[in-house]
Amino acid sequence: MAESRPVPEVDRAAAARRAVERRRARASLKRDLTTRVVTPQTVLERAVADADSVEGSMRITDFLLALPAIGAGKRDRILDELHISPVKRLGGLGVRQRVALAHWLDTRFPVTKPRDARSRLLVLAGPTAVGKGTVAAHIREHNPEIHLSVSATTRPPRPGEVDGVHYYFVDEAEFDRLIDENELLEYAVVHNRSRYGTPRAPIDAALAAGKTVLLEIDLQGARQVRKAEPSATLIFLLPPTWDELVQRLVGRGTEDAEERARRLRTAKVELAAQNEFDHLIVNEDVASAAAEVVELSSSSAR
Repeated sequence: MAESRPVPEVDRAAAARRAVERRRARASLKRDLTTRVVTPQTVLERAVADADSVEGSMRITDFLLALPAIGAGKRDRILDELHISPVKRLGGLGVRQRVALAHWLDTRFPVTKPRDARSRLLVLAGPTAVGKGTVAAHIREHNPEIHLSVSATTRPPRPGEVDGVHYYFVDEAEFDRLIDENELLEYAVVHNRSRYGTPRAPIDAALAAGKTVLLEIDLQGARQVRKAEPSATLIFLLPPTWDELVQRLVGRGTEDAEERARRLRTAKVELAAQNEFDHLIVNEDVASAAAEVVELSSSSAR
């Protein structure tokens, strides 16, 4: 009978590191579910496709608790209704259980169904620090056929920003005048501080000339545009993960700790509104995200 050999110390250390990385990945996934960076349907699809993935290894109990407005009591009732054991992992669900869970998710958390672009007016919105401005700048540089609207704002310029290119920087009195004379398509107070608005005249002129117009604005502005121009195509830009969004906000170093905290609170509210939009695009790579927006602009022009 062969003697069992002790596991080398280096193997034990490597296994421990992998276990820690796995726990961190699952914790990050739960944050993404809670903040709605990723849909529960997407997580279930990934778990079914690969039972050994981070999604597949997530316990059904943790999955449900990460969803909005699901507490321990409601979680247990859901599991009982779906006939799913609380010890199950997403990747280990049976076929009937997966179908039942998918149906429940679609009923409780309906997913945006992309519609065909019907307008030359495209609206790009998303949470703070997701990179809306960077994607829009890439489109401005590589796709001059698309008219990129320039917003007016009462906030001071950040380093490198140019008046008339990135924004029209105006004072409060001038912003009031623009509102009073109905020169703004939409306007809003963002992060409870500065005001932003979209001048009408350049947009009307570009549309009249047959151009596609892209507005890079906030959630409130997107809602106003949808109300004023129901045929506008609304695009929501998502971060790859919540942790990445936090890192981008901290990394750019343009806000103090109090302002960052305020913007992250706002970001959670903005992410919860993504189903109001016609298309969702993940900004993992700026060029790829910009290409997806341009593709939608092409379909709107047909």
